[in-house]
Parts: sequence; structure tokens; C-alpha cells
Amino acid sequence: MVGRQQAAGGSRWRGGGGAAAAWWWVAVVLGHLVAPARAGLLETNPGLAYNFYQKSCPSVDSIVRSVTWAQVAANPALPARLLRLHFHDCFVKGCDASILLDNAQSEKTAGPNQSVGGYEVIDAIKAQVEQACPGVVSCADILALAARDAVSYQFKASLWQVETGRRDGTVSLASNTGALPSPFAGFAGLLASFQNRGLNLTDLVALSGAHTIGVASCSSVTPRLYQGNATSVDPLLDAAYARALMSSCPSAAAPGTVNLDGGTALKFDSSYFTNVLNKQGTLASDAALTQNAAAAQMVQDLTNPIKFYAAFSMSMKKMGRVEVLTGTSGQIRKQCRQVNSS
Repeated sequence: MVGRQQAAGGSRWRGGGGAAAAWWWVAVVLGHLVAPARAGLLETNPGLAYNFYQKSCPSVDSIVRSVTWAQVAANPALPARLLRLHFHDCFVKGCDASILLDNAQSEKTAGPNQSVGGYEVIDAIKAQVEQACPGVVSCADILALAARDAVSYQFKASLWQVETGRRDGTVSLASNTGALPSPFAGFAGLLASFQNRGLNLTDLVALSGAHTIGVASCSSVTPRLYQGNATSVDPLLDAAYARALMSSCPSAAAPGTVNLDGGTALKFDSSYFTNVLNKQGTLASDAALTQNAAAAQMVQDLTNPIKFYAAFSMSMKKMGRVEVLTGTSGQIRKQCRQVNSS
């Protein structure tokens, strides 16, 4: 989940019988994914639960959704930003909101995180949650819920369940961000990065689908286009698509951004996987998924949107469990940008 914002996309969810059919199967898959939600600890991960705040802060879900949807309505770049923020949090010391801290040499000062955004949305949500339920809901849980709700805005229904009960970490160091996967990584490096977080090949492919929204910096793309001052196109990149990228990033040192999904950059859909199969994945790490037979078969399978939404939902829940703090570990921060003073 490399740097992303959002840009204009297609209109596959609007108008006509095709749109009605699309909404029918979206409703079916969403209903299937969220139906099992209930209060109670999960046997597979003691400490997290569905509806963890059912008694202590019953309004938290509606507050997070209301604030997030209002912000996304005003700024369609936010789903990609909040999804990336959650990912970059979980991959460094687990899902403990450590990326939100503002201390010197914190995670957010590291190179891979300098283009991460969405912090102000978390601040806005936290302020309202604290008014309703002071000292009860962690910033880590707010971040997990906001990422889900931002992506789900286009469906007007939750795309996956979020387990809650996380607590907030107190350590945030830029030096810990080496765990983040690189946009330049090959297949072996990507898989190792995910396995180090307890995630597997299925999670790697499914979560790469987050690149169906947002943008990447030119600096993440130009190594595939240029060598020094000369054109040198990555053979895993479609020639016509390479020319389109060059028009946005005309030199090796060009500033700016490019859409991660050149067709429907505003829509969370399965088109990313079709792009990858057509050698139109924007990043080297996207193309790397085709360099392993098992991964390439999964890419093919996830061009089916129902399969993608189901796989992404399961992998997001799994990622949300990475090295969580629960019980009496960590703290419930009063402000997400700083640890509690006492």
C-alpha cells in the first residue's frame, strides 16, 4: 500500500441495469461478510472482540462512520489515505496507533511515511469519541474503524467487520519502519515482509488490491521508466502504459504523482488485478505478483469482484490482529498524537 491519494475514475456503479445488477451482488457479498458480527471475544484472537465497546461506548461505531463519511464526501482522496495509514501502522510494531504519535524521530518522520496522510480525520473522530466516552476507545481502534468506513463509503455499507479492543502503544521510532514493504520489492521480498507480520501469500495478493485507489509518487515509478537520463522501460511494464506514466513523470527526478489504477482510481473495485495481468500495474511491486505462479493465479481469481471483496475483507481482519496490545498492555490515549502524561 504505497502512497496514494485519489483521482477521477470511471462510473461503473451508476446508471442502467448494469448498475442495478452490480449493487445486487455487492449487497449479497456485504451481507455475507458482516452477518456473523456479534458481541464477544474471538476464540482465534483472545483480547479482540466484535462490538467490544457495546456497553462502554455503544455510540463509537456510529460516531466513527458519521465523521468519516462526512470527510470522505468532501475529500475523495481519504479512503486511500486512511487505508494506507492503517496499513503502515500495523506493519510497524503492530496495530497500536504508533504512527499517529508526534514525538521526535517518530514513525511519521521516516521516508516511507512522509507522504502518509489522514491524521486530521483521526483527530476529528477522537475528539467526538472522547466527548461521548472519555478515556474508553483507543486510537488504534479508531484508525481501524475509520479505514474500513472510508473504503466502505461508496457502498454505503460496511465492506468488512472490524474487531476492536486494541490499546495504544507508547513507542514510535522512525528506525522501526524498515518492516514496511518497498514499492521496488520483488516477489520474494514482498512475501518475506508479509510473512514477518504473520501474513501469507493470500494476504499479500488480496491486500495489494488496495492499489485500486489512490496515487503513487513519481519517485516510486520512475526507476521503471528511466536509467539516468535515458529511457529504460521495465520489460514487465506495458509499453503504452509506460508512455502514459512518462507523460506524468517526464524525467527520473520528476515530482508529482500518478494514479495507481489508471482506469477507475476513485472506485474500490477489482480492476487493479486486471491491470496487473495486462502489465499495467503502476509499481514494480505490483508487477512482482505475476512472477510467481501461485500469486499470478490468485491475481487472475481476484479479477472477479466478489472474490476480491471477500478475500480483501478476510485479509484486512487478519492484518488488524497483527501484534495488537490488549487487556492492560499499552494505554488508551487521550489524544492520538501524544502519549498520556500520567
